[in-house]
Amino acid sequence: MTAESRRAASPESRRPRGPVRRWIRARPADVIDLFVYVVVLNLAIEYTPSVISESFTLSLLTAALLKIALEVVLLLKGQILARLHAADTRRAKIAAAVSLWVVAAGSKLVVLELVDLVFGDAVSLGGFVPVTLLVVALLASRGAVRRLLYDTATTA
Repeated sequence: MTAESRRAASPESRRPRGPVRRWIRARPADVIDLFVYVVVLNLAIEYTPSVISESFTLSLLTAALLKIALEVVLLLKGQILARLHAADTRRAKIAAAVSLWVVAAGSKLVVLELVDLVFGDAVSLGGFVPVTLLVVALLASRGAVRRLLYDTATTA
C-alpha cells in the first residue's frame, strides 16, 4: 500500500463532498429526528383513518416538511418563553402568554395548510385534533429517542 493510498483511506481525507453530506455530518440528531418522524407518521397513517399518505415516499417528504415546520415552531416558542420569563409587568406577561397560545394553536393550522399546499390530496393529516395528537406524538418520540441516545448520565 503506497503512502498516497493510505492518505486517501484516512478519515481526515474523507470529508463530505456536498452540502447535504456536510449538513448530515454536522447534525446527526436531525437525521435521527427525521427517521423518528417517518416511523411515527407511518404508524399514524396505519392506525388513524383520517391520516392518509398515498406512498411511503410522500410520507418521507411529509416527515421532512413536519421536521422543518416543527423546528421553526420550537424556535418561536423558545423566543416567546424567554420573553415571558424576562417580562417585568403583568401586561408583558399576558402578551407573551397570549403569543405562546397563538403560536401553539396556530402552528397546527399552519402545518395542515402547509401539507395541503405542498402535497394536495395525496397527503392528509386529518383535522386539528389528529394533527395536534400527531405533533405531540412526534415531539414526545423525538424527546424519548434523544434521551435514549444522548443521555450521558450513568447509572451505577
